[in-house]
Amino acid sequence: MKKDKKISPFEQKLNDFVTKYLTSIPFVQKMFFVEHLHTMIHAGLSVVESLDVLSKEIENQKLKLVIAAIKSDVEKGQSLSEALTKHPKAFPPIYVQMIAAGEVAGKLEESLRQVMIQMRKTHELMSSIRGAMIYPSVIIAAMGGIGVMMVTVVLPKLITLFNEFDAELPLATKILIIITNFASSPINMVLIVIIIVGAVALFISSLRKFPDFKRFIHKLNLHLPIFGKIMKKINLARFSLTLSSLLKSTIPIIDAVQITADTCGNVIYRDILKQAAEKIKTGAPLSEILSQNHSLFPPMVTEMIMVGERTGEVQQLLDELAEFYGSEVDKTMKNFTAIIEPVIIILLGIAVAFMAIAVIMPMYSLVQNF
Repeated sequence: MKKDKKISPFEQKLNDFVTKYLTSIPFVQKMFFVEHLHTMIHAGLSVVESLDVLSKEIENQKLKLVIAAIKSDVEKGQSLSEALTKHPKAFPPIYVQMIAAGEVAGKLEESLRQVMIQMRKTHELMSSIRGAMIYPSVIIAAMGGIGVMMVTVVLPKLITLFNEFDAELPLATKILIIITNFASSPINMVLIVIIIVGAVALFISSLRKFPDFKRFIHKLNLHLPIFGKIMKKINLARFSLTLSSLLKSTIPIIDAVQITADTCGNVIYRDILKQAAEKIKTGAPLSEILSQNHSLFPPMVTEMIMVGERTGEVQQLLDELAEFYGSEVDKTMKNFTAIIEPVIIILLGIAVAFMAIAVIMPMYSLVQNF
């Protein structure tokens, strides 16, 4: 019988490094963890027993290590939320805060159920967004590939014919010749790739290092013709869903608004909600604060929150807002192909028309001369 090969200390360290730093934890795996933890606690198992079972069931190696560390901390006397706090990349503060509130109220099972619902709705929201982006991404990539092939393979053969013309070439043809001559050179193509990659890297780096630049870009995004409305709906869906879940977990509204701010992808929404959290401390109602930014928080949002504040049913009305905007985002993303298709067709038509004019006009002149 063949014995298993032993792993050397170096290989073990390399595996640990890859698992810890280069392996990511898919959101679905986190959902699996929370759902099964809730199920086992509901069935009567202790937190330690549940974590022990989950550490054996989870397939993702990085999450397996995280669960083992959490189990060890809980065995030492720490609460589940305290143990989770040490792993912010695996478990964002919003989920930890909800679990902590449940532990304080003696309702850990209920708080895990709220986290489970929050994660499911977040996953559905992000899945609809990612799904809608597949079609335009494929079309744009195909258009780019065809364009590169035309410029580097097809057009250079036609250019040799145009260069033999004695007559004056049309402006479109001259531009096409310049582009083709430049792009057909391997060195120039490498240079173009380096410039594009460098520009993207510089843009991403600037977003991270310069808050004012990031704020300007995010503000600009909200005013884009088609994408601006979609981004507003996405941020409003996240805002209402997160705030509703946090308030259900009995987290104070000031802390809930502060945590909700961190979940918003757009910096403008994040800044407004952080300012709102500070103003709430002075006694101002949330609806009144948000109504001062009607372009980001429509009257429907602020009025429903105001009604909730007066009737004591803010959570329920925020739930309705979350359902509404979640449905709106889902519908918009499903129709996104129909929305973006005319833009793609127009751009493709312009490119094809330019190519046709640049190629056919000189040939037409050549036929006339004969």
